[in-house]
This record gives sequence, C-alpha cells and structure tokens, in this order.
Amino acid sequence: PMEKKMKSLRTLLTIALSLTATVALAVGPSPAPMKQKEVLSVGFVKVGHLAPMLMLEEELKKLNIEVKRAEFVRYADARTALLSGSVDVSAVGPGDLAIVAAQGSKNLIGLTGVGSSNKFLVVRKGVKIDEWGDINGKKIAIAPGSAVWFQWAMTLIEKNIPYTSFSPVNVQGGGTAFVQAMKRGDIDAMVLWEPFESQAVAEGDAYFATKLDYSQSRSVGAELGMLAASGEAMATKKELVRRFLWAYLKVEEQLAKNNDQFADAYAKYTGLPLSVTKESAKIIKLGGVLNKEQVGRLAEAAFKQGIVQKDVTKEAAELYDDSMAKEIKK
Repeated sequence: PMEKKMKSLRTLLTIALSLTATVALAVGPSPAPMKQKEVLSVGFVKVGHLAPMLMLEEELKKLNIEVKRAEFVRYADARTALLSGSVDVSAVGPGDLAIVAAQGSKNLIGLTGVGSSNKFLVVRKGVKIDEWGDINGKKIAIAPGSAVWFQWAMTLIEKNIPYTSFSPVNVQGGGTAFVQAMKRGDIDAMVLWEPFESQAVAEGDAYFATKLDYSQSRSVGAELGMLAASGEAMATKKELVRRFLWAYLKVEEQLAKNNDQFADAYAKYTGLPLSVTKESAKIIKLGGVLNKEQVGRLAEAAFKQGIVQKDVTKEAAELYDDSMAKEIKK
C-alpha cells in the first residue's frame, strides 16, 4: 500500500507540475497614472520583434507619461545612448550586458527579453545548402559583431565546424545591402535578421535552409533583444520605468495572441509591406526567453571569443534584473 500511495503521489505531482507549466503568466492590471505629467525618453529600434513599441505612447499617455522619442538604427547606438544617460529606456541586444560590464560600467540594467525565433541560414535560389557540410567554400554574408553573427559563430564552435570552412563576406550598411547582394548573386547565403530574411524569400531570391538552425546554441540562445534602462533612470525614475515596462508587456501580450495584428503593427512600425511582415510574423515568437544564466553564458562566450577583453560572466549577469517584469506578469 505504501508503494501504491507513493505512486499516486507521484502521479499527482506530475499532473500538478504539468499544470503549472501550462499556466501562462498574464500581465497584471494597469498601474495608477502618475500624479503629475512626467517625461520618459525612449529609444526606438525599428525591427519587427519590437513592434509593441508602436502602441507604447498611447498606453503611456493614459498613465500621464509623455514619451520623448529617440530613434536608433542599431542596438549598439542605443546602448551608447543608455550609457550616457541620453535616453532612459531602450531596446538593446542581449549580449550588450557583457560589453557594458567589460567597460566597467553599471549604468545599464537589463529588464526583460522581447522575443525569440528560429534562425535559418538564408540561401540563394539555385545554391544547394541542405546540411552543415554544404557551407564549405560558400560565400556567406555576415555583419561582424552583430547579435546574429554571434549566434552563428557560436553555433559553429559548438558543432565543431571550423569558421574557416566558408568564406565570410562582410556587408556594410544594414539589411537592405544584404538583400541587394543576394539579388545580384554576389553571395551564396546570408546570416541576417528579420524582416530582411523573409524579404529575400518573399521576393523569390532565396530560401530558408531549415536544417541549418543557429538559434539554439547553448552560449547565445534564441533571444532577439532586451529592454533596458539606464542605471540613472532606475534610481530616479523607477515608477516611470515600471509603467513603461507594464505598457510594453501589455501590448506584447496582445500582439502575441494575434498574428495578423502583429504583422500589421510590424508593418506600421518598420514601414515594410504587409506581404513581408506577414511571413516574418510567423517566424518570430513575441515574449522574452532571456534569463540571468543565459546572460552569464553570453558573457563567458564573448570573453572566450575575444569580443570582450575580460571575463565578466558574473558582472554581466548582475546587470540583468527581471524582477520588475516578473512582478508585472503574475
């Protein structure tokens, strides 16, 4: 009978655990508006997984917060602006905490991830890349130092594929330059980000090599971005940061439930045609997957690969504080 009891207990436990795993965390009720009008400067980076930014100002207006916008083309520029305190909050790359920590700064606090996606190598039509071995000798366009390049490089290392097996082509000037290089036939494949991947595929110039997924490396993971605040804003405008985060997560929750709405917001936010964002929205899963451990692994890999000059595994992880996001999502 004891054994039977244990067995039924185990069964109950399994059921209980599976139930807790399926309960989605929902964004809690709206915080109260600020007593007087306040201003928050927000960095905008026009990429699809940050589409919730589109509706942010409207939500914050209801909370008596006016948004002062600053637009950046790259995460790196947003990081610099946060460090100097010229913006209060912005999205940056998940690997940026390692860079900040290596500079000896604590003026950037990671708040939460924003989304994840598979990352497939994008291959020119007519070029055959089905397996990892097929990249041998191929001309592959990369943006050195970018978050996706880091995902790619670390995946190769973890799979024991020499980085020298393909011939890297450094493309300058953002996603459009990659798409054009693909159109001209200058490259065989590209390591890039959305929506440009889907654009090349939608325009019939390329296809996704679905067996070459580089989003799952242990050291980098699948996170696409991270919301962050300056240390200064966390100290002096914490209630504004909290409301910014609440508004962002509320819109994110809404868009994550509705792919058409996501594609629509994505198109409006980035200025891209719906035909491209509809495809892209199928690939991106909104909602952060980043945690402290992953930040640490990223920092460790960045050091081992010489991207940062000292081991800041512990310091980088300490700059990631998702306690506020967890309070909002009960």
